[in-house]
Amino acid sequence: MSCCSFNWSTIGAVLAGFAVILGAFAAHFFDGYFAEKYDGQVKIVAGNEVPAAQKYLNDFKTGAQYQMYHALALLFVGFFGLTSRKKKCLNIAGWCFLLGIIFFSGSLYVLTLSGQTFWGAIAPIGGTLFIVGWFTLAAGICSCGSSDMITGPETPSST
Repeated sequence: MSCCSFNWSTIGAVLAGFAVILGAFAAHFFDGYFAEKYDGQVKIVAGNEVPAAQKYLNDFKTGAQYQMYHALALLFVGFFGLTSRKKKCLNIAGWCFLLGIIFFSGSLYVLTLSGQTFWGAIAPIGGTLFIVGWFTLAAGICSCGSSDMITGPETPSST
């Protein structure tokens, strides 16, 4: 197992564990915390007024869900790193997923816990990193264009 594969898999597993912990906090603790912190405040969601506590709880859960999805993606990065010849693509994907978790999920966590809405402007950076990460992962696991295929198929004259 290469060092990069082991590291991405380890980071993914740890972040997945934290996603479960954060999801549990959202389900069992933050509902009361948000209800108290945002008592009487409302937000507009899809044209409807909803309690701010409800919106922020959903936003926190969204952060935990996306953290889990991309922690699992990091496990894939590590797994595919065992056999892929495109380790550079996989490392780029790994960094995109890790930084995406920090920017997307992290900004949602901070926004909901602090109530400072400017953190919401950071989430799209993380979302963009997630998208780049998925396409780079695809490039890293695609067998087309690998070094053994760069020369192209053998021609009858080369045999």
